[in-house]
Amino acid sequence: MAVSSITQRRLANFRRNRRGYISFWIFVILVLVTLFAEAISNDKPLMVSYQGELLFPVVIDYPESKFGGFLAVTQYRSSVIQNEINENGWALWPLFRFSHRTVDTTLPGPAPTPPSWLMSDEENCARYGQGVDDPGCILGNMHVLGTDDQGRDVLARLIYGFRISVLFGLTLTILSSVVGVVAGAVQGYFGGWTDLLFQRFIEIWTSIPSLYLLLIISSIIAPSFWVLLVILLLFSWVALVGVVRAEFLRGRNFEYVNAARALGVGNGTIMFRHLLPNAMVATVTFVPFILGGSITTLTALDFLGFGLPPGSPSLGELLAQGKNNLQAPWLGLTGFTVISVMLSLLVFAGEAVRDAFDPRKSFG
Repeated sequence: MAVSSITQRRLANFRRNRRGYISFWIFVILVLVTLFAEAISNDKPLMVSYQGELLFPVVIDYPESKFGGFLAVTQYRSSVIQNEINENGWALWPLFRFSHRTVDTTLPGPAPTPPSWLMSDEENCARYGQGVDDPGCILGNMHVLGTDDQGRDVLARLIYGFRISVLFGLTLTILSSVVGVVAGAVQGYFGGWTDLLFQRFIEIWTSIPSLYLLLIISSIIAPSFWVLLVILLLFSWVALVGVVRAEFLRGRNFEYVNAARALGVGNGTIMFRHLLPNAMVATVTFVPFILGGSITTLTALDFLGFGLPPGSPSLGELLAQGKNNLQAPWLGLTGFTVISVMLSLLVFAGEAVRDAFDPRKSFG
C-alpha cells in the first residue's frame, strides 16, 4: 500500500527527533522483553526432558511425584529435584531462576539483603555452608539487585512490575481515549444545549477530588487489576475531551461537512469518517503523555497501599519498601531509576510524536 506524502513527512519528522526516536525504540524493546517475563525470570525450568518425556513446567504445574517426590508442588530450585532431573534427562532454565513471588529462604542474612553477583552452583551452596549434593542446597543465580524485605528477588519483581505497569497504562490510555474522543466528538459536533450540558457536567466531575475518592473506593472494594482500571477510567476519560471538542467545533461548519449534510449523509458518518481524522492529529500527540500519567497514577496508588493486591509485582510497592527500609538503599534507588527512565522515555517519545504531527515541520 502506497504511503501518502503527508505520512512520509510525519515519519521523517519523527525520525529527525533523534532523542525521541531512540527513546521510542528503547521503550518498545523493553516492553517486548518484559512481555516474556516468565521466560526470562522464573523459578521453574522452561522445558524439562525427564525419562524420555518432554515437560513444560513454566506452563503446567507438575506434582513432585512426577520426579519421585511426595509434595504437591515441585520445588525445581532444590538440588534434590535438579539432581534427579540431571540424572534422567536435562532442564532448560531461564536466565534468572527467580519468579516475582519466589522467597529465598537461604539468604546469608536477614532480608533485605544487598546485591550480589552471579556465582556458580558450588560457590552458591558453599556460601551457605552446604555442598551441592545436600538436600537443602538451592542452586541458581545470586540476587544481582538484592532482595526486598520479604526475601524476594528485586530484579524479578522489577521485570514483572514493569510489564504490569505498562499493560495497565496502555489499557487505561486506550479505554480513556476512546471514551474521551466519543464524548468530545458529540459535544463539538452537536453544540448548543448538548455542548452546554456536557461542559457543566465535566466542570462538576473534574472538581471532585479524584485522588481522595480513589483512596476511599479502593479501601472499600477489594483491589484488583480490573477494579483499579474501572475506577481510574471514571476520571481519566476527560483528558482528551477538550481537544476533540475544539476540533469538532471548528470543523462542523466546513463546506465539505455542509455538503455532506445536504447530500443526506448521516451524522455518525460525518463525525467519524470526515471530522474524526482531523481531530486525531491533535489527539495522538497527547497519548504518550496520558500513558505516562496512567503509569504514574498506578505507581502512586501502589506506593500508598491502595493499588494492586498485596504480593503483586509493582514499582510503587518497591518504592514503598525503599521508604520503609532506609537501611537498604538499593530498593529505593532501583525503583526511582526505573520509573524515571520509563517516564523520560515516554516524554521524549511524546515530543517526537508532537513534532511529527506539527504542520510547521518540513523536510528542510
